Amino acid sequence: MAGPRIALGAFMLESNAHSPVATREEFAANYWLAATAMQADWESAHPLCPMTLSGFIEAMSAGGDWTPLPLAGAAVGASGPVEHGFFLEVADEIESRLRAALPVDGVYLSLHGAAIGTGEVDPDGVILERVRRVVGPNVPVIATLDLHANVSEKMVREASVLVAYRTNPHVDMAERGAESARLLRECLAGARPTAALVRLPLIPPSVTQNTKSGPYADILAYGQTRIDERVMNVSISSGFSLGDTPKNGMSVVVTTRNDAALARRLAREIAQKTWDDRHRYVPNLTSLEDATAMALACGRDATRPALLFADVADNPGGGGRGNTVWILKSFVEAGVQGAALGIFFDPPLAAEAHALGVGRTFHARFNRDETHPLSGKFEHGAMVERLHDGTIIGRRGISAGHTIVLGRMALLRVGGIRVVVVSVRQQCKDTAMFEEMGLTIGAARSVIVKSRGHFRAAFDLHFPDDRIIEVDVPGLTTPVLSRVPYRDVPRPIYPLDPDMQWSPPA
Repeated sequence: MAGPRIALGAFMLESNAHSPVATREEFAANYWLAATAMQADWESAHPLCPMTLSGFIEAMSAGGDWTPLPLAGAAVGASGPVEHGFFLEVADEIESRLRAALPVDGVYLSLHGAAIGTGEVDPDGVILERVRRVVGPNVPVIATLDLHANVSEKMVREASVLVAYRTNPHVDMAERGAESARLLRECLAGARPTAALVRLPLIPPSVTQNTKSGPYADILAYGQTRIDERVMNVSISSGFSLGDTPKNGMSVVVTTRNDAALARRLAREIAQKTWDDRHRYVPNLTSLEDATAMALACGRDATRPALLFADVADNPGGGGRGNTVWILKSFVEAGVQGAALGIFFDPPLAAEAHALGVGRTFHARFNRDETHPLSGKFEHGAMVERLHDGTIIGRRGISAGHTIVLGRMALLRVGGIRVVVVSVRQQCKDTAMFEEMGLTIGAARSVIVKSRGHFRAAFDLHFPDDRIIEVDVPGLTTPVLSRVPYRDVPRPIYPLDPDMQWSPPA
């Protein structure tokens, strides 16, 4: 192959500061590949790699000849702080392979931007710093970020351009990867990016960050109106509310074509407009008692529209354990019928179901080995209705066309509820997670998903927004921020300090 030599790497983790540590084993169960294995994966029909990486590679190839130089890739769904030893292993692998690949003409990194570690507060910044140290100041380094990134000054300083997603659910990941490829080509042609960052003392609750409508949709749309021949990119990151770090808070990063003053001016302007809208970021949750009554009514009256209940406080996509029992227990004990719940993370329960076999009944003990107090315990009679090896292909939404690994899966009938149990912790982000177990979403009277919002891009065929109920129950990803035991976020910060005043720094 000819053309520019472009190094490729990935490190994607969204860290909930109050969740269990993200280990090497957890990454290995999801995505942890180096060099040739990394390239073999992205060349497969249904890769495991981040969709940003797929989008970048496709766009680079469409733009002309180039030589990809795979470094290493590590990605996992949201978890706790990354174990420091493993983080160093990832960073060392990326740096050493980059040194071996020199000379390179550019670097692309698929990052998340909201990682923290047991020994490092800004892993994303460290990886960018180490890459920059190897390639020097003149080689373009482009990185994509999740829109939930908590952006640091180091990240902005060490990257040439940071490109954040603009949709939530994240259905534009491949598109942002493609945008990064176009920007890299522009840099190779001589463009000189200059960037400015303004971070706001604002933590918007997770359920207020949808981009279909609302305050976040409005400010993202406004940011895009500021792009012209002078402005390369405007990225407005809502931040990850549960990171609990000094870099928490919404951020605005404006990248211009060699015009630092313009970048600073636009970043301040957009930040001020964002701050003026802060009072619109208000969660609208439904009590468990009311949600249970709604599900009962759906089960009793087939003429009523079916409802989807989102367990937003136990979202594995935000570091939740994916196994709180509060909705399951309430619905079963109330006698709810015709419901489906997914996906419940409980490897011992899935293993027991596989050992018993389809058709067997047994006394199911949910969370028998779980120690986190917010998960809870629940026991009930159950029947094994279906088993699966847990490797599926995404059909709709943020993982469409990509491989999803869930470990051994089991479909259990528990009272009037069918529960999809999995062995690899993931959020419920695709209807395939039910359909592979023989369930028809459109036939259910109630569907309970362990997800904050990414389910919307997959379940929208069956459940429009007015039939989605966000339930207020305990969990590690609660959007009620007054319940979060914050220690390290900068104070004052809104809404924890509702009366505070702020204006963008000059």
